[in-house]
Amino acid sequence: MTASKLPRTNVAIVASQGVRLATLALLLFSLVVLSGCATQSRSAGVYRAGEASVEQTVRFGTIESIRQVTIQRDSKGVGVVAGGAVGGIAGSSVGDGRSGQVGAVLGAVLGGIAGQAIEERANKAPGVEITVRLESGRLIAIVQEDDQSLRAGDKVRLVGTGGSVRLSRQ
Repeated sequence: MTASKLPRTNVAIVASQGVRLATLALLLFSLVVLSGCATQSRSAGVYRAGEASVEQTVRFGTIESIRQVTIQRDSKGVGVVAGGAVGGIAGSSVGDGRSGQVGAVLGAVLGGIAGQAIEERANKAPGVEITVRLESGRLIAIVQEDDQSLRAGDKVRLVGTGGSVRLSRQ
């Protein structure tokens, strides 16, 4: 029996279940993608695979000051897209015909705004800007996640290559 031959109430039930399944699948996909965005670390204790077995320079110094900062990772736009899709699907199930289309547009807009806000919150991490006086006398600053209890006066070790440096207590 085709959808056009089913009684009208059965077609509505089948369509409603399809919308629910699509919404659930999109929501799960969004969560997986956003959780991947939130796992990028700026910690001194975390190395990416490409950084293993690479020679790095080691320097020593003393912390002069520490300032609390927020580390904002780059937004990939996934929140807007996923939120818009979920909102659009959910909004389209409100009413039928023209009201369903209006609901889909409003749902997509509101879902996109909500998705962007969620992604921005997920991409923020507490950090510290650490000013260090190197043994050479040079003064430098490094920003990293606030995952160590460092204080002014601590002797530290800086390990890195090029522009990427990790700082830890000596």
